[in-house]
Amino acid sequence: MSSPGFESATKPHAVCIPAPAQSHIGAMLKLAKLLHHKGFHISFVNTEFNHQRLARAQGLEFASGTLSDFQFLTIPDGLPPSDKDAIQDIPMLCDSMRNRMVGPFSDLVSSLGSNPSVPPVTCIVSDGFMTFTTSPAASKFGIPLIHLFTIPGCALMALKHLRGLGENGLALLTDESQLMSGYGNTPVDWIPGMKNMRLRHMPNFHRLPGSDDTFFNFIADTTDRISDAMATIVHTFEALEPDVLHALSSMIPRVCAVGPLHLMVDRIAREKSFTLKHIECNLLEEHDECLRWLDSKEPESVIYVNFGSIAFLTHQLLVEFAMGLANSDQYFLWVLRPDAVDGDTAILPEEFVEETQERGFLSGWCPQERVLYHPSIGGFLTHCGWNSTIESVSAGVPMLCWPCFADQPTNCKYICDDWGVGLEMDGNVKRDEVERLVRELMEGEMGKKMRSKAMEWKKSAEQAAGVEGSSSVNLDKLLDEVLSK
Repeated sequence: MSSPGFESATKPHAVCIPAPAQSHIGAMLKLAKLLHHKGFHISFVNTEFNHQRLARAQGLEFASGTLSDFQFLTIPDGLPPSDKDAIQDIPMLCDSMRNRMVGPFSDLVSSLGSNPSVPPVTCIVSDGFMTFTTSPAASKFGIPLIHLFTIPGCALMALKHLRGLGENGLALLTDESQLMSGYGNTPVDWIPGMKNMRLRHMPNFHRLPGSDDTFFNFIADTTDRISDAMATIVHTFEALEPDVLHALSSMIPRVCAVGPLHLMVDRIAREKSFTLKHIECNLLEEHDECLRWLDSKEPESVIYVNFGSIAFLTHQLLVEFAMGLANSDQYFLWVLRPDAVDGDTAILPEEFVEETQERGFLSGWCPQERVLYHPSIGGFLTHCGWNSTIESVSAGVPMLCWPCFADQPTNCKYICDDWGVGLEMDGNVKRDEVERLVRELMEGEMGKKMRSKAMEWKKSAEQAAGVEGSSSVNLDKLLDEVLSK
C-alpha cells in the first residue's frame, strides 16, 4: 500500500463526503488526496450550495481540471435558499444532515454502482458528523464505512461524554459569567484518559448564534453511532494524545490516529507523480498579499490573528481585540472576514486605524499554512478550531487562545495545560488583558518557553507524518484492511 499503481480494472474507489463546513471540507480533501496517491479513484461529495461557493472562490475550473479518477459530485442540502456566501445556520444544517441528505446520498451511491465508467465503490469515507447521511447507504449497499473525525481525540472523547454531564448533575455553561466561576471550574474527573478536566473545558455552544437543543442532541447522537463504521480515523498523531487515544481504542472499533494531514500531503506533493496540486477547497477566496508584507518583518515579530471561518464577534468584542492589539505595540496580521461581526459590518475604531497603520496588516482570508510557517510569525491569536490548532502545532507556533464553541474549549485546555504551547484568554475580553497576553506571548518568558515547547511538538508532528511515521503506518494498515474486505 505504500505506493500508487492499481490497474484501472481493480482500482479501489472511495466516496468521500465531508460535513458541509470549511474546516471539515479541507481536512477531508487532504485525506482524499492521500487516498488518491495510494491508487484510489475518488468521488468527492459536497453539497450543491458549497460546490457553488467553491466554484466562485477557486474559479469555475477548480473541478473541471481534475483527473478522470478524481471527481467532484454534489447532493442537495434540503435547506431553503440563502445568501450565496452566507454561513448557513448550523442547527438547520444539523437537522439536514440527520434527515434530508440521506436519500440523495443513497441515490448517488446507487448511481455510482451502476456506472460502468467508474470502478465499483470500495468504501465510503464519511465525516464522523455525517453518519446519519452515510451509515444507511453503507448498510444498504454492503459497503465498508470509515469515519473521519476532523477533531482531536480529546474533543471526540469529551463529545462522547456530553450526556454524562447530566447524569452527574451538571449542565453545560450558558453564558460568559460561568466560564471562570466556581461552577465553570467544577471538576469533571470521570472521563477515561482525560486528566484535570473542568466543566469549562467541555465542548460548549453558548457562543454559537442560533444554537439550541437541536445542535446538542445532534452531536450527542452522532457520537453514539461511531461504531456504525468499521474504522474511525482521528485527525491527530499518537505522540500528541497517547492517553486519550488508548482510552478511545477500548470504546470504538479500530481507532486510527492519522495526521497532521497537511504534513502528509506536503510530503507526497514533492513527488513527481503527485497530480493534485491545483485542487483546493477553500470556500473563501484567498488573499496572499499578506505574505509579501510578512517578508519585510523580523523573525518571530508578528502575531497572526484569525478566528476561523464560522466564529462571530460582537462589535464590542471587535473593538476590545482591536485596541488590545493596538496598545500591545506588536506587529500583527489580522484576518478579518467581512461577516466577522454578527449581524453587522466589521467597522474598526478610527483610533485603532491611526495607531496601527505602520504595524498592522488587515487581510481577507489567507493561505494559513503558509502564514504559520513564515519565519516572521511568532504567535497565533486563535479560536482554537482544530485545523488551526494542529497547523500551529505543526509549525512550532505558540498560541493565545480564545475558544468560542463546540470542541474549542477542550482544544484550548490541551493546548495550554497538556501540550504547554498556549495562554488562555478570559472569555469576557478586555483590551488590557489582550494587550498583556499579546506582550507575554511575543516578548515574555512564558512566551519563550512555549515557543521552545512548540518546536518540540513540531518535530513530533513531522516524525508522525513521515514515510515510516505512526500516522503513515496507521493509514497503510487501515487501507490494507479495507481492501482485504
